[in-house]
Amino acid sequence: MRDLLPALAIGLVAVVVAVVLARMVRRRHFGTPADLATFRTLHTASLASPPLRTGLNDASAEKAVRHLRALLGTSAVALTDTSRLLAWDGAGNHHHDGQAVLLASGAISQGQTEVLGPDQVRCGEPDCPIRHAVITPVTVEERVVGTLQAYGRETSAGLVRAATEVARWVSGQLELAELDQSRTRAMEAELRALRAQISPHFIYNSLTAIGSFIRTDPERARELLLEFADFTRYSFRRHGEFTTLAEELRSIDRYLLLEKARFGDRLHVTLRVAPEVLPVAIPFLCLQPLVENAVRHGLENKPGTGRISIAASDMGNETLIAVEDDGVGMDPERVRRALAGDPSSESVGLGNVDERLRTVFGDQYGLVVETAEGAGTKVSMRVPKFHPGVRAS
Repeated sequence: MRDLLPALAIGLVAVVVAVVLARMVRRRHFGTPADLATFRTLHTASLASPPLRTGLNDASAEKAVRHLRALLGTSAVALTDTSRLLAWDGAGNHHHDGQAVLLASGAISQGQTEVLGPDQVRCGEPDCPIRHAVITPVTVEERVVGTLQAYGRETSAGLVRAATEVARWVSGQLELAELDQSRTRAMEAELRALRAQISPHFIYNSLTAIGSFIRTDPERARELLLEFADFTRYSFRRHGEFTTLAEELRSIDRYLLLEKARFGDRLHVTLRVAPEVLPVAIPFLCLQPLVENAVRHGLENKPGTGRISIAASDMGNETLIAVEDDGVGMDPERVRRALAGDPSSESVGLGNVDERLRTVFGDQYGLVVETAEGAGTKVSMRVPKFHPGVRAS
C-alpha cells in the first residue's frame, strides 16, 4: 500500500498539470469566453460566405442557410427570393408549403423588417416550436431581392436586431457577388472589343501576305495559313479569362511570323524571357495587343528596318514584362488619352489592356508607357506571380 502512494501522488500531480496546461492552451488560443464566442461567430460567417458570393439561388441558399441558423440560434431559418422559398433549415418542415413565401410579402413590399406572432405564423401542431417569426429583407444596391426569416417559440429585441444584422451581412455578400459578375461581364466586353480591333486589320494583311506566296512558294503559303489558323483559334477562343505567359508568347510568335511574311527583312524581333516566369497567369490577350500596337503604330510607317524587343524577367513576387520598338513613337498626350479610355484614340488596345490589368490586380498594376515622337515606344507591365482568383485555364 505504501508503495502505491507515491505512484498515486505522481499520477494526481500529472492530472492537475494536464488540466492546468489545457486551460493555458485554451486561454492562449482563444482568450476569454467572449473571444471564443467571437471566433465561433466569425468562423460560422466564413462558412456561409463562399456560397453567397455566387449570388442568391437554390444552391447557394441550401449551402448557406444552416450556417445562418447557427449564427442566429433559432429553431429554423429560411431564405427566399421575391417569389419562392429557396432553402429551409431546422424544425417545422410543414411550414415549407407556401407559408414562408406568404410571410415574406410584407417585408418585400415595404422593404422593412416585420415581427410576426402566432396569429400570422399559424400552426396546428401543438409541439411545433415555430410560433413567431422575424422576416428581414435582403437587398442588393437598395433593391429587395429576397428575405431572411428566423423562426422560434418567441421573439425578442435581441433576435430582431441579430436577424437585421445578419440580413445586412448577407446583403453585403450578395452585393460582392454582383460586383464579381459585373467585373466578369466588363472583362468579356473588353475582350470582344479587343477581338473586334484585331480582326479586320490583321486578318486582311495576313491573308494578303499568304496570297502573295501561293504561286511563288506554295509550301510557305501552306505553313503561314496553318499559323494563321492557330493564331485566330487562340485569339477567338471562348473559355477562360486568363492564360499563361507561355501561351500568350506562343500566340505572339505566330502573329510575328505572319507579320514577317509581310515586312520581310524589315522586321527584326528579339525575345528575352526568363524560363521561370513562363507559367505565370496573365489576363487573356493582355500582351498580344501591345505587340500589335508596336507593329501597327510603331513600325508600319517607319522607313527601313524596324526592331521589336519582348522581355519578361523574374522580379521575386512579380514578373516584369516589356514590349519595346524603335519606331516612330507616339505623342504622349495621345497615350494619356488612350489610357484614360478615350474611344477616339487610335491606340484603343493600350487603354483596354491597362483597364483589365487594374481590374484584375489593382490600380498599382497598370501599364507604364515611355514614348515620344520619333523616339520609339516602350510599354511595361508588372504582374504578380500569384493573385487570388487568377488561374490560367
